[in-house]
Amino acid sequence: MKANRLSKLSLAIGLSVATTSALASPQAFMSARSFAMGGTGVAVAHPSAAPSANPAMMAAEQHGWADDFGLMLPSVNARAADEEEVIDQVDDIQDQIEQFEDLKFSNQADAQAKARQLVDNLEAFDRDTMRANAGLGLGLAIPSNSLSFGFFANANLTATVRGELDENDLDLLNDIANGVRPPATTDLDTELNSRGRILASAVAEAGISIAHSFMLSNGNALQLGVSPKYVQLQTFQYTEEISDFEDDDFDSDEYETDKSGFNLDIGAAYAFGAENQWNAGVVVKNLIPMELDSAQNHPSEEKYTLELNPMVTAGIAHKSDYHVITAEVDLTKKEAFGYEDDTQWLALGAEFDAWRYAQLRAGVRHNLASNDDNDGIEEDTQFTAGLGLNIIGVRVDIGALYSSADVGAALELGTSF
Repeated sequence: MKANRLSKLSLAIGLSVATTSALASPQAFMSARSFAMGGTGVAVAHPSAAPSANPAMMAAEQHGWADDFGLMLPSVNARAADEEEVIDQVDDIQDQIEQFEDLKFSNQADAQAKARQLVDNLEAFDRDTMRANAGLGLGLAIPSNSLSFGFFANANLTATVRGELDENDLDLLNDIANGVRPPATTDLDTELNSRGRILASAVAEAGISIAHSFMLSNGNALQLGVSPKYVQLQTFQYTEEISDFEDDDFDSDEYETDKSGFNLDIGAAYAFGAENQWNAGVVVKNLIPMELDSAQNHPSEEKYTLELNPMVTAGIAHKSDYHVITAEVDLTKKEAFGYEDDTQWLALGAEFDAWRYAQLRAGVRHNLASNDDNDGIEEDTQFTAGLGLNIIGVRVDIGALYSSADVGAALELGTSF
């Protein structure tokens, strides 16, 4: 038995899903700028991020230095929530099982004490959950006065690790601790049925975007955009008794399911005000519903369904040469997959620009669908901040996120002119 098996296992699943899907994520992808502004973007996305956020924004009025070409290559972000330190718990339990096996013939009293310790640790481990999110994306946009074109490929992965206690294990260990059952007659490697479970979901997408701006009779501009795309769904479910995790099992197809097909995003944006300083936007993502069931390879496993349903988000923004302030809200709720929280975000974001060379960003978003009774880690209110720098034509954006459960960061390289 290796004490660090689950640590390697968690890393392996991330690499496995990332490499087999290339790009993946159940939550919508965010650029680093969006990440730092509370996840907003529907009414304020720059051209390179518009194909993923709202294709109509490719044709919207931008700064003069960003309305001919935009490139995002690449953009990455990650979040982690592990309040209960689940990985460390599993390592500790595996160490204690190994120590019990070493002591059961030579020192019965110490073996009984180790059994009592395992009771406490297994009870604490039950239903503890860690969650990791990772995202990767790229985008290219060529805005114009007629038709604007763009390309995007983006990704996020959500993976959870969870402890599950078998009540029979407590009876077994208490019998050993109380002298009812001699330690030497017990093989914890095979008799313990408490387990760890890894459940992951991913959505990969790549497509093109087309947008056009229409001048209305009142002098205001309306932009419409569409993004036909190819989508791949993937799930991964792996369950094993806590003493018998094997890190080399992650590349096994029996734990994975996948499905792919074509889908469509559509968006609109409307500029108004005396100097078009106001902008409203709305996007409908994934017009064609898709779903995928997880694999079931362990007696304790249940079937989970990853659903990709139409999601509607609306936003409004006020902007000038030196600032952007925006608010947006999800008009539909995203159902949780497995040990996650349902999400429906209400977000505020701001950006302050110092003559194009530097941008200071901040944001906050609140989950309207947050539920204390969810099976995993609650997603409630998140605070974000970030910085953008333009150095000799190269744009560097960084972002950070903090909540009572999560910490996260984002980094992006790109250019625009």
